Amino acid sequence: MATEDVSVRYVDLDDWPTADAVEAMFEGQLAAVAAVRPALRSIALAVEDAAQALGKGGRLIYAGAGTSGRVAVQDGAELPPTFDWPAERLVFAMAGGPGALMRSAEGAEDDAADAVAKADAAAIGPNDVVVGLAASGATPYTVAFVRRATALGAVTVGIANNPGTPLLGAARHPILLETGVEVVAGSTRMKAGTAQKAALNLFSTGVMIRLGRVYRGLMVHMRARNVKLHRRAEAMVAALAGCDENIARDALRQVDWDVKRATLVAQGLDVDMADALLDRAGGSLRRALAALDASGEDAPD
Repeated sequence: MATEDVSVRYVDLDDWPTADAVEAMFEGQLAAVAAVRPALRSIALAVEDAAQALGKGGRLIYAGAGTSGRVAVQDGAELPPTFDWPAERLVFAMAGGPGALMRSAEGAEDDAADAVAKADAAAIGPNDVVVGLAASGATPYTVAFVRRATALGAVTVGIANNPGTPLLGAARHPILLETGVEVVAGSTRMKAGTAQKAALNLFSTGVMIRLGRVYRGLMVHMRARNVKLHRRAEAMVAALAGCDENIARDALRQVDWDVKRATLVAQGLDVDMADALLDRAGGSLRRALAALDASGEDAPD
């Protein structure tokens, strides 16, 4: 498979001047991101399907081994602080367990039986979304986990860097990132890993957008828990509600620093009214504001 092949161009890489070697590796990173473009439609279809399932209360489950598993965990771990995604609706099925995040557990990737056991133990259902990554597309653990999740009715996404591989066949949404040979043969933490991270950025952020956790390019579902995020929240509410930051800060304090609710409170609604309006809008600030505008009613003093 291409990710394991030796490139004729780079066969003497170790004898090159350092500047030339670094430039060659940089070019590989650019090529990795370019390899995501042909997969954009597949990513978009996966986003739509995943958002529908997660909107019904499902969980987002990442599965992988080695570098691919670590890339998956990095993506998922950033969703709670960025979009306030609930920790109880985020699952990591890493081959070798959590310890494999810090220390290699090479044999774990071959344990397909463990993958099936973990999928069953997670009680995966039709509202869950499983994302499996494997540069080779043939890692037994990842293929088995995704195949079992598909059989259990979950929305499954398989991301691989080689065409015609078992992982792509096991997933409802196969996403091929054809990055080809690595500068260092088989070192898939380079081009393959970069392409995987770029694709996951698009997928997970796209899902959060479809779930109403982004409005006007802002992460309005963020929950501010430190000084930096407090300032960011104040600026967002001030901009969205058209008020000064003192009013924004007061509104945020009333709703435990929830940007969506504070935006409505800053416009004059009380907390209960803001909550009810957001509930009717399915949590979408865009729809809530549109409904408020369409009502033609002035907010109470």
